[in-house]
Amino acid sequence: MLWQKGLPGANLVIRGARVLDPTEGIDARLEVRIDDGTIAEVAQKVDANEHRIVEADGLVLAPAFVDPHVHLRTPGREDEETVASGTAAAAAGGYCAILAMPNTDPVVDSAATLGALVEAARGEAQVPVGFLAAITRGQRGEELTEMGELAETGAVAFSDDGMPVASAGLMRRAIQYASVTDRPLALHCEETTLSHGGHVHEGRVAAELGFAGYPSIAESVAVERDLSLAGYESGRVHVLHLSAAESVEALRRAREARVEASGEATPHHLVLTDDAVRSLDPNVKMNPPLRAEHDRVALLDAVRDGTIEAIATDHAPHAAHEKEVPFEAAPFGVTGLETAFAVLYTHLVEPGVLSLETLLERMSAGPARIFGLDRPRVAPGARANLVLLDLDREWRVGEQPFRSRSGNSWLLGSTLRGAARMTLAGGAVAFG
Repeated sequence: MLWQKGLPGANLVIRGARVLDPTEGIDARLEVRIDDGTIAEVAQKVDANEHRIVEADGLVLAPAFVDPHVHLRTPGREDEETVASGTAAAAAGGYCAILAMPNTDPVVDSAATLGALVEAARGEAQVPVGFLAAITRGQRGEELTEMGELAETGAVAFSDDGMPVASAGLMRRAIQYASVTDRPLALHCEETTLSHGGHVHEGRVAAELGFAGYPSIAESVAVERDLSLAGYESGRVHVLHLSAAESVEALRRAREARVEASGEATPHHLVLTDDAVRSLDPNVKMNPPLRAEHDRVALLDAVRDGTIEAIATDHAPHAAHEKEVPFEAAPFGVTGLETAFAVLYTHLVEPGVLSLETLLERMSAGPARIFGLDRPRVAPGARANLVLLDLDREWRVGEQPFRSRSGNSWLLGSTLRGAARMTLAGGAVAFG
């Protein structure tokens, strides 16, 4: 379930835009009328009906984005992010829905904590937000949470993101219990006895800089284990923030074997390699780390062919003082909600590496499908979850204040092309 504060349904006519909805097979210059938050008509010409007119010549109107992997830091670190600030950042980035991870303080491992977040979203959320609950109590990997009660309270899925479930036996039980709730498990796959102490990808750059390495096999062996367990138990799992070529191949094999498995990739893993670490910028330190070029190519191939169905930001805010330290002392994590579309459009679509249609599908319909959410679409009768994109707009990251409470972006100072002009979420104008 998703929650949003009460906002008035929009009454708009959007004129002159290129309407692009890959899943509906639409790519044409059309007009769209929205009545009280619901798409009423999509046609060459629509009756304005005394609605507000949005002139959109030269812009693209598309289904708004869905981010299945966001850290709102609430409860516990409201100095870094809140439901209000995180959803405002999402709206500015073109998102109509986000899902928040449970590794907060306290961890979202009880109906009481989850219920408090639901109430906060009802009062603060600019865009609909859903919450994942923890797989294990306190994310300690020792005892399963009350998944049934959490699902009834509104958990959209279960995850110990930030920590793997080390015990294979406990993971097997988690898959069994999650299946009863009809909720997927979203898995942080890491074998910590292999990654232990690692700051960057184990390879040439780590050796040259003298950093402890975090090998790709630390991810891929955990991916293979969890996919094997999901296949054995006929469970449903989603692999978070894939980074390694071996992990991609494991997911491809599992899907070919009809395991109910999905995966996601982040903008930073699709655009950067571990060469970026040479800058020693703590804002390029993330878990899993940036990897080699062949890993990046494997991720891109998987996004193209649908093995990876979702692009997720893993938006991870940190206070400035936490990142303003030497690289090895900095925490993992970067922000991404306000830059995701622009950086992918600039570095992948414009050079012809990825089609715009594929990018839009993986940022919208793909993640919605994985988590059983209503698919944003441009169709009469659908709730208005739309983004109006200006593909020609150039902007410099950090020149304007972030709507997020944290500015730990790996893109600070970069010039990007593409920006959301307007976002409609849950039928309401959330941005623009």
